[in-house]
Order: sequence, then structure tokens, then C-alpha cells
Amino acid sequence: MKKSRTLSLLLTSATLAAATSVAAQTARVQIIHNSADAAAAVVDIYVNDVLAIEDVAFRTATPFLDLPAETDLAVGIAPGNSMDAGDIIATFNYNLADGGSYIIVANGIVSATGYSPAQPFDLDVFPAAREAAAMGSNTDVLVLHGSTDAPVVDVAETSVPAGTVVNDLAYGNFAGYLELGTADYVLEVQTADGTPVAAFQAPLATLGLDGAAITVLASGFLAPANNSNGAAFGLWVALASGGPLVELPLAVGNPTARVQIIHNSADAAAAVVDIYVNDVLTIEDVAFRTATPFLDLPAETDLAVGIAPGNSSGADDIIATFDYNLADGGSYIIVANGIVSAAGYSPVQPFDLDVFPSAREVATVGTNTDVLVMHGCTDAPVVDVAEVSIPAGTVVNDLAYGSFAGYLELGTADYALQVQTSDGTPVATYSAPLSTLGLDGAALTVLASGFLAPANNSNGPAFGLYVALPAGGDLIALPLITNVGLSDVDNAINFNAWPNPANDLLNLSIDATQVTRATVTLTDMTGRIVLSVPSSLINAGENRLTIDLNTLSAGLYTVSVSSENGIRTTPIQVVR
Repeated sequence: MKKSRTLSLLLTSATLAAATSVAAQTARVQIIHNSADAAAAVVDIYVNDVLAIEDVAFRTATPFLDLPAETDLAVGIAPGNSMDAGDIIATFNYNLADGGSYIIVANGIVSATGYSPAQPFDLDVFPAAREAAAMGSNTDVLVLHGSTDAPVVDVAETSVPAGTVVNDLAYGNFAGYLELGTADYVLEVQTADGTPVAAFQAPLATLGLDGAAITVLASGFLAPANNSNGAAFGLWVALASGGPLVELPLAVGNPTARVQIIHNSADAAAAVVDIYVNDVLTIEDVAFRTATPFLDLPAETDLAVGIAPGNSSGADDIIATFDYNLADGGSYIIVANGIVSAAGYSPVQPFDLDVFPSAREVATVGTNTDVLVMHGCTDAPVVDVAEVSIPAGTVVNDLAYGSFAGYLELGTADYALQVQTSDGTPVATYSAPLSTLGLDGAALTVLASGFLAPANNSNGPAFGLYVALPAGGDLIALPLITNVGLSDVDNAINFNAWPNPANDLLNLSIDATQVTRATVTLTDMTGRIVLSVPSSLINAGENRLTIDLNTLSAGLYTVSVSSENGIRTTPIQVVR
């Protein structure tokens, strides 16, 4: 019968003594038992056929131990209360580096039946283990996927929120250490497409884990009924000191609000910003004219949203802070507008975060497109917006800088939006091809962006209308309509373009009242000419032209037909 030992290595045995006789070369090793198979509920661990650690229970860990290095080690796993090395059911061979530090996790299934899927029993090794955090004010967190029936997963932090912190983690794999400021977090396990599996509290500050290095393991079964009614899925923590793993509690009923943040500050000093929430870096390197997707932010709690220059090194770099307390279940759009710089811009509208508190992610009616309009141009006066293609007339009236107009619930069609001063003087007209872009059922934000007078504003970006979609990403420029002086003159031309959307070929039908010279160009959303048909004479009446689009990427373009009397334009979409 074996002797009783408590997590102690039999380094006095002849076998291990021989292995450690050269300069006492050792490595630090922690062994964690995470195999949820009932047949492996308690195991004994042998090293080179010598019993090293006995009766290690599921969801327990050894402390970090000194094991022989630079020598061949055969680590054997046997059922608890084994008699000797003859009871070993699986052996794994190692040769540890002198001075190395390792975490070894027992995962997988021993039994021949009763478990689906039956991931084979194995020892998964992380070769750069830590026993303390790299910085005393942090908690360093190593994550391991050890749930045999869970798919590839992401882990997102949803309370700050820091967003995705672990991406595409497959069973049996480790994610490298997360060096986290010691605080209380919420970790949401998600499938690779972002579908939530479960959310767990990670109270690092409450548990006093400043300076600690820990391992968080996905453990147990998502479907216990398919796995001999084994332990249910959860996140469990192994401390460097060993002992029973600590279960992270489910995060139930945490109040949240949906928030989209749009960067519309045209000041060059704010071209790229980092966003902090309660002094924790939450979204980094947000560029001008980009938007986040809608995010889950904590509600019913005080939030300090800080803006810092891109590539900031910490909360000390924050240049402006805005305080919020969001309503549980609320939905918000927050737009960064205004000027940071002390000079070079006129007028100097102060940098601010403008908030719309009744945001939508989809249209209220599936056949509509719901359009929220926001005035974010610092040097533009109070404006109106008129629809001039139907024409529907004024749709937004007396909109001042920094203000939102409530949602326009528009039938999904292609429109022309004319920005006017409050006395009706046109500023510019833009195509809003809601139907061409397939925006049925969408809700979007249209922003007046940039400067009417770039020369007075450090030669910054010019005025335009830009669209933010709920999915976030780069804002989409609405094409400028430049039909100059054509509709009422004898020498006018008109044209139609089809099919729209187009794939390989685009057909143009150009009608002219007399022989004239015309040029056809296609420009992308940045205004760059991507395709041009040389100037040529066209006859009076209908003229047909086919343009090869195979060199163009999928996206929205503007087709322009220029003659001696002006320009006609229309938007087209290229699909692939």
C-alpha cells in the first residue's frame, strides 16, 4: 500500500536523485487537473514511474513545484489510490528547460463511451508561466480553453467595456497573458460569430489580486446530458499557490445600455483618439470619420468617458472627460465634435461629445430607412435640409451646430438632399442612394462633417455629408451632385445608367439636343477618378456606351457625364 503524501515530490527516490544530480537543474511547474471525465475525478501523478503527487481532484491545482530539468521525464497519470506505476493509464514525456516555468493542465476524456465529443485525455503545456504579475498594480491572466464540447470561442470584457480580449481560442489552447489593471470585470464567453454563451464576474480587485498571476480555465460541459451528466460549463481560476480552483460567478442581470461612438472632430490634433472609460483604455486608435459598432456599456452607474490622443500610454494622457449615467436598456449615439487646438481654427467650437439618447439600430418599419441627421460642421451656420429630387421639400429645419434632428422615417428610395442656409440659399446637394445601397430596414446617422472654409481651419477636410451605419467602420461619403446649369438650357444632355447595381458592364444612354463633346468619368467615394472615357463627340439624340467595370472593386461610385455646358452625375453600385 502506498504511503500518504501531500503534493510532495519523491525527490529522494533513486530514480529522481539520479536525474537531479547534475548542478541541481530545475524548472518550476504547476499542474492543474481540468479533466471533467468522472473516471478521472481523482488522479495520481507519477514521474519516471515514481509516485510524485497523489489524489489530485478535478478542479484542483498544485502549487508551483521544482521538477528536474534538462533530463527526460515521463509523467504518468493513474487513477486515484493507485498501487504503483503499473496502474498508469497515460504517459507524457518532457524535457524541461533549466530555470523554465510551466503550467501543465490535464484536459480531455479517459472513458471509451459516455462523452460526446470525446476529446482524448492530454496534458496541455504553457511554457512561459508566471507566478506573479509583471507589474504590481496589475493582475496577469492566462486563459485556457479546456471545455471538450465547447466550440472555438472569444472572450469579451463587457463591463468597461474593453471588447474582445481573447480571439478565436480553440479547445486545448492557451491565450497569452492579459496584463489587466486590477479591477472588477465581466467576462463574456462568445462563439466566434459573437453569440454570447455565458457571462461571468471576474472580481480581481474585490479578491485582492493586485500583483497576482492566475490561470482562468474554461471547464466542464456545455451539454452535461451528452457527457454522462458531468460538471457544467464555467470559468474557474487557478492561483499560483494551488489548491481548489475558484469558480467565477455568473454575471446575472447587470444593467447595460447600447452605445455607438462616432468620431467627427475635424481638428488635425484629434485625427486619431483613444477612448477610456473610468480610466481604462476601452477603444484605441479611433480615426476621424469612423464609428464604433453599437457596444454594451454599463448602465445605472457613473461613467467617466475620457478622450486621449491616439497611441496614448495611459489615463494620464486624457485631454477631455465627460460624465454619464446611462439608463438600463437605453440606446445612445455619441458624436465627438469640435476643436481641440488652441489656434488655427475659426470659429473655435469647443471639443465636446454630443449625445442622442433614443438611438435605433434598425428602422421601425422594414420597408423604411430611418435617418438621424446631425450638424457637426464647426464653421457652418444654422441649416435646413431639403429633399429636391421628388421633391419632398424641407425635411430638416433650423438645425444648429451640435444638434440632432429626430429620425426621418423615409421610404427606402434614392434621394437628393440639399443643404441650405436658413433663408433657403443652397450650400450643396448630395445623392442619398438608400435604395441602391440596399438600406431597407436600416437605421443610420447622416453627419454634416468637415469645414465650409478649410483655408480658415488649418486646411482641414472639406464640408460633406457622411453616413455612419450601426455596424460601425469608416463613414460613407454621400456623393456631391454637380448638375450645373443643364436642365433648362437648349444644349442640355441627360443620361441613364443601367444595370444598377452593376457587375461587369455598365450601360449608358446619353441624350443630347445637339452634337456636343462629352467626357465620362467614374469616381470613388474619396473623389478619386478610377475610370475615364476620353472626350468624344456625341450626336444629337440618343447615344449608347458600354463601360467595362472589371477593374473596379465592389463599392459605391459616381458616374459623371461632362459637356461644354456642365455636368450630369448619378451614383452607381458595383457588386462582386
